[in-house]
Amino acid sequence: MTDKKEDKPLERPRDNTPPEELLKILLANVRSYHPSDDLSMIEKAYEVAKEQHKDQKRKSGEPYIIHPLCVAIILSDLEMDKETIAAGLLHDVVEDTGMSLKQVEEMFNPDVAVLVDGVTKLTQLNLNTDKVELQAENLRKMFVSMAKDIRVIIIKLADRLHNLRTLEYQSPEKRKEKARESLEIYSPLADRLGISKIKIEMDDLSLKYLEPEVYYDLAEKVHFKREVREERIDKIVQEVREHIEESGIRANIKGRIKHFFSIYKKMVNQNKTIDQIYDLFAIRIIVDTVKDCYAVLGFIHKLYTPIPGRFKDYIAMPKPNMYQSLHTTVIGKDGVPFEIQIRTFEMHRTAEFGIAAHWKYKEEGGSENKATENEMTKMKWLSEILEWQKDESDSKEFMKMVKSDLSLFNESVYCFTPTGDVKNLPAGSTPIDFAYSIHSAVGNKMVGAKVNDKLVPIEYVLHNGDRVDIITSQNSRGPSRDWLKIVKSTQAKNKINQWFRHEQKDENIDRGKDLLERYVKSKGLNLPDLTKPEYVEAVLRRYSYRDWESVLAGVGRGGIKESQVISKLLDSKQKAESKTVDDKTILQNIGEMTNKPEVIRRAKSGIVVKGIHDLAVRYAKCCNPVPGDEIVGFVTRGRGITIHCTDCINMMNLPEAERKRMIDAEWQRGPEQESYATELTIYANNRMGQIVDISKVLTDNKIDISSM
Repeated sequence: MTDKKEDKPLERPRDNTPPEELLKILLANVRSYHPSDDLSMIEKAYEVAKEQHKDQKRKSGEPYIIHPLCVAIILSDLEMDKETIAAGLLHDVVEDTGMSLKQVEEMFNPDVAVLVDGVTKLTQLNLNTDKVELQAENLRKMFVSMAKDIRVIIIKLADRLHNLRTLEYQSPEKRKEKARESLEIYSPLADRLGISKIKIEMDDLSLKYLEPEVYYDLAEKVHFKREVREERIDKIVQEVREHIEESGIRANIKGRIKHFFSIYKKMVNQNKTIDQIYDLFAIRIIVDTVKDCYAVLGFIHKLYTPIPGRFKDYIAMPKPNMYQSLHTTVIGKDGVPFEIQIRTFEMHRTAEFGIAAHWKYKEEGGSENKATENEMTKMKWLSEILEWQKDESDSKEFMKMVKSDLSLFNESVYCFTPTGDVKNLPAGSTPIDFAYSIHSAVGNKMVGAKVNDKLVPIEYVLHNGDRVDIITSQNSRGPSRDWLKIVKSTQAKNKINQWFRHEQKDENIDRGKDLLERYVKSKGLNLPDLTKPEYVEAVLRRYSYRDWESVLAGVGRGGIKESQVISKLLDSKQKAESKTVDDKTILQNIGEMTNKPEVIRRAKSGIVVKGIHDLAVRYAKCCNPVPGDEIVGFVTRGRGITIHCTDCINMMNLPEAERKRMIDAEWQRGPEQESYATELTIYANNRMGQIVDISKVLTDNKIDISSM
């Protein structure tokens, strides 16, 4: 049986191949699968890109046009449509040349322009933006673009793969930075999209630059005894082929040594050396129908001894990236274990090309640019990431969540709902993770769980095949902060944090406002002068918040420091004023500052408070100050100023952080303040008519009783 295109690795042209030769390879690739002979759009895109990049060189010294050509060749290997390949050729023209997006749309079509825009980075961000925030904002834009058209990420993956292939020309720091980013974000995305052709090469190249010693040691050990290993593979393939042919099933059987990163991942997760990992190679059997898959599985288990617990049925329970296959690990006749994968030809195509395999062509040569609804429902993870990026205003926190969710070292467990639905969760997940995977409302109202009809604690670790029943109650007070220490899935953590943000938003806003006011007061500033709309807008852009209330809530919960907010507001104010300020204005401001009288508030209560406007003044019940006592004011949240005696036990034991809220206060002198409110405590022997006698004494002395 001849090799199909999906069995071949991605095209990798030799270094320094002339652009004209690369164009021929590209056009030949497209003609091999595309029903249309009209490739004028691709040829035109090449000419435009070549003209725009004509004066640019890559770090390797090659003409820049080599890069978009190689990206387009990778896309053609994935059998993408003409618009995607044209966008691949043009993906850097808006970012790196003088060409605008509008020109791209006019010269080609809106489809190509949307794809080019989706791949273009956000290079217009503020120069003060740090690398993590820049990376996070570019990720946000990329995910939003993916939601509009999934081809955006396929172009981006091809772009990143070619950059990894030429990473040797970058500085050592840049190599590690790009390799780490690829391993943490782009390779997991290729995995989620099911494009194993890109994922495998990206994994190995990233490992090569991140852990060069590990990579070359693996390469040496895998190469060592290679002939013996290949001889064993050929022998097993022949044994399997003979048994399957006897049954009359048509099958394509191949053996392969696992790629380096797959071996490295097993070493890390299982804490083993390469010498302790025996299943370094796998046999792949591809048949026509699902029925044949299970028939072949029966032959394999009859021929070889299966290892208990090492059988996985991804046909009945596909992976989230649409991958389907039967996996079983068996012991060979020589006692060495190896893995066998059994799938149909259609499953194999999906395994190699993933979502890219679902771009079908009409007979007249057009393409259906949108994946079917069924395919998009299998990409629930993308909608979850889009939901996070809307809810999470902190860019760094968003990056952390994405990396955690996409981590290639995550293992999975498959559990069932009471109705038989399958839930795919990270290994180590608890019933809480399971509840939130169903719906946030189920998680928020959860009070307990049953696993396989037995009550279990909420920290119970779920296993493959567990049947989980979540117990909810309308009287539930919601999740506990302790749950954040228990849950494993990023989705559950995000939903729990989201609940707390929503429930405590008002409290966080008040706390944030108080922290900002205290901070500006300590700096001798006035907050209303800094919170003009144009200054606030700069803060929202810089820290990716939706509105000013979100900033206050962020300060209140500790997501951002008040000093960062005020610093940005001051920076914006100074920039605005520097455009209009002159000598006259400076002199006028100095005059106003030196002649400004001290602000004194006179309260009806007879208290003089310095530096505070429009606040109510009340007496503390703990010490009941009266005129003549030494007093101090304490700014309370939402209740104005409370007056205490300086020797009040509560003031003396005040924490250091709270002492900033103390303020000078004194009694107001004058004849109009000879009477004042206070509390009297009278000790006496109990007798009839005592209250009447006390009232008479107070009345004779013209003292009003306000309460008793």
